[in-house]
Amino acid sequence: MEVDTLDHGIVDALRLDGRVSFSVLADVLGVSDQTVARRYRRMRDAGLRVAALPDGVRLGYDMWTIRLQTTPDSAGPIADALARRPDTTWVTLGSGGTEVTCVVQNPGTADRETLLLQKLPRTPRIVSVRAHCLMHHFAGGPVGGEARTITLTPEQVRRLRPSGPPPGTPAVLAEEDRPLLAALNRDGRLGYPQLAAETGWSESTVRRRLEHLRATGAVFFDVEMDPALLGYPARFLLWLTVAPAHLAAVGQEMARHEEAVFVAATTGETNLLATVICHDMAQLYTYITHRIGPLRGVERLESVPALRHVKQVAAVHQ
Repeated sequence: MEVDTLDHGIVDALRLDGRVSFSVLADVLGVSDQTVARRYRRMRDAGLRVAALPDGVRLGYDMWTIRLQTTPDSAGPIADALARRPDTTWVTLGSGGTEVTCVVQNPGTADRETLLLQKLPRTPRIVSVRAHCLMHHFAGGPVGGEARTITLTPEQVRRLRPSGPPPGTPAVLAEEDRPLLAALNRDGRLGYPQLAAETGWSESTVRRRLEHLRATGAVFFDVEMDPALLGYPARFLLWLTVAPAHLAAVGQEMARHEEAVFVAATTGETNLLATVICHDMAQLYTYITHRIGPLRGVERLESVPALRHVKQVAAVHQ
């Protein structure tokens, strides 16, 4: 599938507001409602997904990035098993098919301890397990990524961005909201009649609960799409070791890079994780040598090719 500037604009707009109406989106982009709907359906058929996720930052969730070294014949099945877990996102198969990386978030520590202390260590053919606690998001996930909205003007961004929760607003995700969140994770653009059917609630209740979750910042919407379809077939995970005094500055600078779709500070010897997408290896080389290399405080960098995203943000169908 070939994409053009309008397709890029629709994807960038959905990153700002995953449930923006086609009429509003058409008005902002200067095209017809029918054109936006047709383009969206075409990209959805090619793999585009809008998915709701709990905002682990605001909810105070336990958030980890896990790196697994495996034998080559087992990485795929292990990645598939992790992708089926409801608490994982960004399950990636990389490093020649011997490394699996995923992000895990849970409301408490019990599930994390079961996964890290019991399930993974006992899994045959896992060579090593390294777990990094996510301390701060600079770009991607619940904080979004300004640099990726490269096709939209500042005025278009202003019109599309939903207002955030007022300062001090507590984010609460009630247990009864779980069916609604699960439905929105499978398809974040489901209409109220469909959500009512999924949850067994009335449409008015669905609307009220969803508006409450968004108003308090308990959930956010992310976009899942193969970067190769947008012209970025080269995908890498960068694990950086940065001097503590420069960690915030390096993270903030990388969050402004168009190549970076996710940047976060972590615990561990490598204390900054970034996911970058490039047009080709030449662009990656230029990015590392000209953009990251000169940053003060960067002491070490490990780049891991992402061979396949087994799971990004949307639920994997069983």
